[in-house]
Amino acid sequence: MALLQTPEKQAGFHAVDFKLKNIDGRLLSLADCRGPEGIVIMFICNHCPYVKAVIGRLVETCKTLQNEGYGCVAIMPNDTENYPADSFDNMKIFAKDNGFTFPYLIDETQQTAKSYDAVCTPDFFGFDRNLILQYRGRLDSAAAKAPDSATVPELMNALLEIKQKGTSEARQFPSMGCSIKWKT
Repeated sequence: MALLQTPEKQAGFHAVDFKLKNIDGRLLSLADCRGPEGIVIMFICNHCPYVKAVIGRLVETCKTLQNEGYGCVAIMPNDTENYPADSFDNMKIFAKDNGFTFPYLIDETQQTAKSYDAVCTPDFFGFDRNLILQYRGRLDSAAAKAPDSATVPELMNALLEIKQKGTSEARQFPSMGCSIKWKT
């Protein structure tokens, strides 16, 4: 399990459309998942300790952002043949156990992860209402540690500022996590 950090956001990057299977069996596209204010696209998986460390805070952040008009979607990009903990059936269990209020899609071909240049789990992309990338960084300042009273909700703060001003001036820190498990 290689620890990786996400690169800085690519200026002018436009959200790439997708059509992926949700845990309820429906095929969903970017248009199906976005909200009027934009969308948060998260590449996560079931087994990564970095995802497990933030999953409760991630779900709460998404609830807040959904109430603010953002769509949220999680995409599982890993090779499930070699990493069966990330199987479609286990995705259903993981979403239920963690109270997901957003779609959890499987990227079986890994083309969506590649089109976003996703590198690790978790990898967060925050797009504005025009679907232009405005945020690529970590969930919050606690990262994989337990949060405390000084924890800054960086993703949420940035997207709320983007909703108000169209952009965020806050420094964006890279997310860290397990490398995506690419198929050979």
